[in-house]
Amino acid sequence: MASADRLNPNRAGSRCAPASALGLSDIDWDAPWLADWRAVGEAVARQVLAGCPQPDALNALDLAPVRFVPQSDLPEGQAYEDFIFATGQVPTREGLHDFFNALCWMHFPLAKKRLNALQAQEIARAGVGQVRGPVRDAATVFDENALLIQASDAMWAALTEHRWTDALVGLRAEWAHNRVWVFGHAALEKAVQPYKSITVHMWRVPQGVSHDGVDAWLAQDLMQAKLSQKPFSPLPMLGLPGWWSANEDPAFYEDAHVFRPRRRAVGGQKPHAIAEMPAVP
Repeated sequence: MASADRLNPNRAGSRCAPASALGLSDIDWDAPWLADWRAVGEAVARQVLAGCPQPDALNALDLAPVRFVPQSDLPEGQAYEDFIFATGQVPTREGLHDFFNALCWMHFPLAKKRLNALQAQEIARAGVGQVRGPVRDAATVFDENALLIQASDAMWAALTEHRWTDALVGLRAEWAHNRVWVFGHAALEKAVQPYKSITVHMWRVPQGVSHDGVDAWLAQDLMQAKLSQKPFSPLPMLGLPGWWSANEDPAFYEDAHVFRPRRRAVGGQKPHAIAEMPAVP
């Protein structure tokens, strides 16, 4: 997030700053984390790169429950989420961050509507201040950085206890049967230029939920009470088997600067306060 007051994400009308200066032409559509996104995203990216304004290219697909409009349509002083809730329109900048956000609206329309409604309800209740409340805070973490994961109890326990070698080496054969969905659009933006410490925040999907039913399930699961407890668990994204060739060597997971041991939260530490290491060349 940008720290300057003029870009404070808690101010009305403000937005998260892009993670990088990369563009749509830098996307590697063969990346495994984009497997679910490629069929729609690659065609849109091609149109934008050919000169079509990004909102127009996105709207042409008619796959989202909202319309994408230029960022300039967001009135001065109105909160971004409140504007979406009131108008059904998403202010959209050119570039990766809002591109992936729009694709998420297409892939998870019910869950995105639910997150927006939660944000708007909290804004209506408490206004927009310098500090978000726990529900808005957690909803933002989810929207920007969530990874949905469907895994066995043993796998989930190993991951959330930060027993990385157990989860990602000892139980490696299980990953052929695990299901993951990348949700967070900021995480996808960072992964355009991958680095080892990109950290996502896991949200568990029960075993009985089907691939086609995950959006509807998620929209029901995103409850205020659950979000306020911040039930996230961090995971270095490139540690997922099959997602990065270097992790075929078990020594990859011995990097304690990235695959950190679990520790107790101090002073109500927020899940997204877990720092990432700088990008490596």
